[in-house]
Amino acid sequence: MNDTVIKAILKINPYAQISVSDDDINQITWENGTTPIPVADIQAQLPIVEFDMAMKDLRSTRNKLLSDTDHYAFSDQTLSDDMRTYRQSLRDITNGLTTVADVEAVVFPTKP
Repeated sequence: MNDTVIKAILKINPYAQISVSDDDINQITWENGTTPIPVADIQAQLPIVEFDMAMKDLRSTRNKLLSDTDHYAFSDQTLSDDMRTYRQSLRDITNGLTTVADVEAVVFPTKP
C-alpha cells in the first residue's frame, strides 16, 4: 500500500490518528480527536515525503552494494585503488540530490 498521504500527515503531526482510503487526500478520517490538517498543508508535504522515500530506497541499494564489498576493506586485506574509488563513489552517491528526479537519475558505479 502506498501511504504517502499518511506519511505527509505524520510529518506535520507525528501523533495524528487517521485513516486514509486508497491513499486519497480527500478520503481522510480524523480519529480520536485529532485536529484536521488543511489539505493544502498536506499537499505541501507530499514532495518531501516522496523525496524521503526515494532517498530511503537509494540508500538501501547503496548500503547493500557497500555491504557486498565490505570484506575487501578488512584490515587484513589490501584494498585496490579501484575498489577504494568504487566504495567512495557509493558513499558519495547521495550528495547533492534534492529532488525525486535527481534520485531517479542516479547511475550506480560499476564494481571493479
